[in-house]
Amino acid sequence: MSIAVDADAVRTGRAKAMDLAREAIGRIRADPGLLAVTRCLEARALAEAAEVDAQVARGVDPGPLAGVPYAVKDLFDVAGLPTTAGAARLEHAEPAACDAEAIVRLRAAGAVLVATCNMDEFAYGFVTDNARWGITRNPHDRARFAGGSSGGSAAAVAAGLVGFALGSDTNGSIRIPAGLCGVYGIKPTHGSLPMGGVYPFAHTLDDIGAFARSAGDLALIDSVLRGHAAAARPLSDLDPAILGGWFAQNLTADMREGLAGLGPLPMVEIEGVAQARSAAFLITAYEGGHLHAAALREAPLSYDPATRDRLIAGGALPDAIHAEALAYRAVFAERMRRLLDRHGILIAPVVMGPAPQMADPTVLIDGVPKPARPNLGLFTQPISFLGLPVVAAPLAVRGLPLGVQLIGAPGADGDVLAFAADLERKGLVRSHPVAPEQE
Repeated sequence: MSIAVDADAVRTGRAKAMDLAREAIGRIRADPGLLAVTRCLEARALAEAAEVDAQVARGVDPGPLAGVPYAVKDLFDVAGLPTTAGAARLEHAEPAACDAEAIVRLRAAGAVLVATCNMDEFAYGFVTDNARWGITRNPHDRARFAGGSSGGSAAAVAAGLVGFALGSDTNGSIRIPAGLCGVYGIKPTHGSLPMGGVYPFAHTLDDIGAFARSAGDLALIDSVLRGHAAAARPLSDLDPAILGGWFAQNLTADMREGLAGLGPLPMVEIEGVAQARSAAFLITAYEGGHLHAAALREAPLSYDPATRDRLIAGGALPDAIHAEALAYRAVFAERMRRLLDRHGILIAPVVMGPAPQMADPTVLIDGVPKPARPNLGLFTQPISFLGLPVVAAPLAVRGLPLGVQLIGAPGADGDVLAFAADLERKGLVRSHPVAPEQE
């Protein structure tokens, strides 16, 4: 059922927010093995739900998300709790004085916060393999990764624990887990959604966004976070094309078949994608390394070694490398602008195929097994680099989920959301229900 339907039931008195909150808490408590949730916020959730029900009883409309249970990646400030950013070293840090701005807006719209979600430490990874809170399982096959770094949020939505969840995306951290878990996710135009109270990683690339089980729900959440619905052009004005070249290499047969199922769309290429990915990698490493430099000098052993070593390496990069990477972004952005001027939407895979298995954490690149943790962003990093709005949508395929990126021009968030909804209406994309044996 959609969150819009649930919210309408609460607003009209046909359902109670308290019941929805208790049911969500029960689902979370019943499935600790998914390792999607780090903290269940029962007391807060019940208090917020009671407030929503009281508003309804007084004849006050609680808002478009009335009573809908949701969760947030554990890098959003939640008043009274430490913001861990997935790091054991921050588990007992000073509690946040107030909620992140995104949470403030969701609460004002009637949504009920029930949990914080697992993530890669400091958002530096693509698989949600966390040294303190464990590896988040993929709800469709618990022997596989959920993706990352917002894997806990994606898995919680895919498994039906909550109606929606928030994550963050620097290099693909919303799009990758959305694609691997068979749900929708959005990375907005850079800087268009509120970042106040969100633990940073790489400020040039960081954004927040939502996960949901339908394109309509995703658009609803985005409008609450944005403060208004994103404007969209008529679908007839969009001339979608599929990105080829770099984005057509290393795909599994199922992914190639899934892309072909979107219809007889033109294929276009863009020059310099490999350099764009490298530049995005360098920007991330440099900004993340410099952000953590002081803490690494004081207490390097408090970091997960897998995170620590990459942050130290990034902190050692010279300023000139960062400047060169930013300069290349302007070059690559102009190439992408010309493509988006001709085609309002560009389509690319999220990753090469389905989620990798935890027992074999690799992906095939040019026929050679490569570690999944740094390489699942092969197709997302060059897009993040430009700050473009992207909806990750699950293809309507059988078997394990496969996701595609629906990419728009800067500020065209409404276009990608509307295009996702149109594909959903046509039956070409859809969220993937979890098989009973996986529940």
